[in-house]
Amino acid sequence: MRLSLALLILSIWITGCTQKYFIVRHAEKAQATADTVMKTPNDPPLTDAGAARARDLAARISREKIHYIFSTNTTRTQSTAKPTADLINIKVEIYGSADSLLMARLRSFRKNVLVVGHSNTVDELVNGLMGKETLSDLPDYAYDNLFIVRRKGNKLTFSQEKFGQPSVQ
Repeated sequence: MRLSLALLILSIWITGCTQKYFIVRHAEKAQATADTVMKTPNDPPLTDAGAARARDLAARISREKIHYIFSTNTTRTQSTAKPTADLINIKVEIYGSADSLLMARLRSFRKNVLVVGHSNTVDELVNGLMGKETLSDLPDYAYDNLFIVRRKGNKLTFSQEKFGQPSVQ
């Protein structure tokens, strides 16, 4: 009887826990202009507005108990993840692509995760976690989207929020 009760309580506790994946595109990146030369044109830094957005992201998810942060190996994605990583004192893990290995790794976690990607990979991340097409490529000007995939037991739900200043079109 006690074993049955313990298993029932454990089952309710496990299925009652909600895990969240927070997925964002990197914040606003610098653009080379006619009168400026960028040292790393293929790996631009964040603009001042982008740095502010990265701080806004950290503030928005500061109470979400993030345990893992993933970023691609670019300056703009790592700079977007850094304020959150610094705030909660965890290391940013680098990923190469939103492939099946990354999806399996993300699904293996039972704690909240932040993943920073690009306009053409955020949809792959969301769709890979959801197991179906939920999102398509983001427009180049969209930086203010926070996509959230929630997992409660075997059930997945998707939502979208805005954070920081609205993106300029």
